[in-house]
Amino acid sequence: MASPTSRRGIMLRMKTLSLQTRRTRAGAAIATVVTSTALLAAPTTAGAQPDSPAAPAAEASRADTVLGQPPLVIAHRGASGYRPEHTLAAYKLAIQLGADYVEPDLVSTKDGVLVARHENEISTTTDVADHPEFADRHTTKTIDGVTITGWFTEDFTLAELKTLRAVERLPTVRPANTRYNGLYQVPTFDEVLALVRAESAKRGRTIGVYPETKHPTYFRSIHLALSRRVVRDLRQAEMNRAASKVFIQSFETSNLRHLDTRTNVKLVQLINSTGAPFDLVASGDPRTYADLVTAAGLREIATYADGIGPNKDVLIPRDAGGFLTQPTGVVSRAHRVGLVVHAFTFRDENQFLPADYRVGTDPNAKGDAFSEYARFFDIGVDGVFADYTDTAIEARDLYYDEDTERQAN
Repeated sequence: MASPTSRRGIMLRMKTLSLQTRRTRAGAAIATVVTSTALLAAPTTAGAQPDSPAAPAAEASRADTVLGQPPLVIAHRGASGYRPEHTLAAYKLAIQLGADYVEPDLVSTKDGVLVARHENEISTTTDVADHPEFADRHTTKTIDGVTITGWFTEDFTLAELKTLRAVERLPTVRPANTRYNGLYQVPTFDEVLALVRAESAKRGRTIGVYPETKHPTYFRSIHLALSRRVVRDLRQAEMNRAASKVFIQSFETSNLRHLDTRTNVKLVQLINSTGAPFDLVASGDPRTYADLVTAAGLREIATYADGIGPNKDVLIPRDAGGFLTQPTGVVSRAHRVGLVVHAFTFRDENQFLPADYRVGTDPNAKGDAFSEYARFFDIGVDGVFADYTDTAIEARDLYYDEDTERQAN
């Protein structure tokens, strides 16, 4: 296996060369912008200033993705707008709807098996409270500095977890999904990988998998380290290759650095709009997520990862009224160092949309999600995490079909 420095360095040079070549073909003026050192100045916060006062006018012509292709659609926890999240049914439906990747969040059982849950606390995503035999497992823990009470995957063996059934996490927002409560088991990562491989063979296209390691510092502290288990499961599924359609993501930094020495699959540094990676907090490192998206921070990420997964607000912040403001320039800065940008999370309901695109006053009603997607496609995001796979694909098709027609005319 190539050393991490050489591997990331080669990939970075290839991506940067591709980006520069495409933009050179687009015209000398754009190439000048790409190479301009004046635009490499770092922001001071995640809500940084746009690249220049002319940023809104520049958006009239779409920004390139880093590879010059339409953005990936990543099924966030499966087709979680239509089925209880992190179930094989949700992943399978997302694939049927056309997702490029499915995203399982990974936590560990007591016996060291990786399972797909949004959090290791499972009271809102399973029927564990209805199982009197597990009443004594109800407890309070501190996870990443936050006190949480409930039931935790690491206190259950896989056999015990398999007696539980998944439930809809947002029943008041998506009441239609509650009819599926009690139907589906908690899947293992192995089962998700097997589904992806089977569906890829069935459909004649390779579907990707995009696992997130949840709370890696915490799980390492209780001797259930996630990284080696992720690599083990990928290797057993024959998906631990540089060419595999796999991204491993994390909100922490140290486990990604560790994974960079253990696997050649692509790695993504998640970026929240507030706070800091917990591994940095635990070690006394004062850097925050805002520091990670400065020019210097992104250059550092490029030494161990292939992309960033920022909260949408990191890319286009909202004002006090919930309306979108101006782009921060994070996408273009990331592209300059060869990093792809996969933004999270796109949801159709009004309460999750910017005020610009809400329709009516019902927070649970569907808003104008297509316009929100178009706004982020304008700035060149390379992928989107979406609860509604079909909405994301339709938005992408509409946007890029119309853009192709505009160019032809």
